[in-house]
Amino acid sequence: MLMAYRSDVGRVRTVNEDRAWASLAEDGGAVAIVADGMGGHQAGDVASELAVEAFRESLASFGGKVSPDEAKARLAEALKRANGIVYDMASQNEQYHSMGTTVVAVLQQRNYAVVGHIGDSRAYLIEGGQIRQLTEDHTLVGELARSGQITPEEAAVHPRRNVLTRALGTDPQVEADVQEIAWQPGCMLLLCSDGLSNMVSDQEIVQTLEASDLDLDAKAEQLVELALQAGGDDNITVVLLLGDTVTEQEE
Repeated sequence: MLMAYRSDVGRVRTVNEDRAWASLAEDGGAVAIVADGMGGHQAGDVASELAVEAFRESLASFGGKVSPDEAKARLAEALKRANGIVYDMASQNEQYHSMGTTVVAVLQQRNYAVVGHIGDSRAYLIEGGQIRQLTEDHTLVGELARSGQITPEEAAVHPRRNVLTRALGTDPQVEADVQEIAWQPGCMLLLCSDGLSNMVSDQEIVQTLEASDLDLDAKAEQLVELALQAGGDDNITVVLLLGDTVTEQEE
C-alpha cells in the first residue's frame, strides 16, 4: 500500500479549516480521514481537528483479520464518537456554537475497503483508467439533483451547492453513510475536501492520477496545484491510497 497526503489553504481563505490523517496498518491495510470544518470565527478548524483526533484515537490500532461487517461497525462507531465530541464542545462553548465538519473516511484491508462519509467531502475510486464517485453529497443541491429537480450540470454551478443537509458535530446524533467496495492491487482511492472537487473536473483528476511520469506524492501535489490554478476558492485537501501491484505490504 502506498499513501500520499497534501493540504493547502488556497488563494482566498486565511485559515486552513481542513484536517486529515492517514496511517498504514502492519498487515498492509490503511486508515484515512479528511475533514472540512465550518462554523464561526476559528471554529471550523477546531471542529475538524477534534473530529480527526477522535477518529484517530478510535482506529489507530485498526488491522489484522477484520471482516467487512466489523470494519463497517468500527467506522460508524468512530464517526459517532467524533460527532459526540465535536457536538459537546460546540454546546459548551459559545464561540464554537455553530461549528461542525464534513468527514470522509476509509478503512482498507487486503481485498476490500469500507468508506464512510458525512457532508460533501468525497471519496473516488480510480481503477482501469476510470473514476467513480463513491459518495453522495449531503447537500441541498445534491438532494435536488438526486430527486431530478435539477441536472448534474446545474448542480455543479448552483449558487447554493455548499449548503449542507448533514454534518458532523451540529446535532447530538448524525448518521454516516457507510459502504463496502471491492479492493485489489492497482486500485486507487482519492479522499478530498470540496476545495478540490468543486474546482477540478473528473477528467483532470483521472489524467493526473494516470500520469506515468508522476509518483504518488507528485500526483497529490498536482491535484492541489490544479485547484489553485482554477482559483483556489477554498481550502484543498487530498489523500491518495494506492494498492501497490509489486510490494503491497510496504510503503
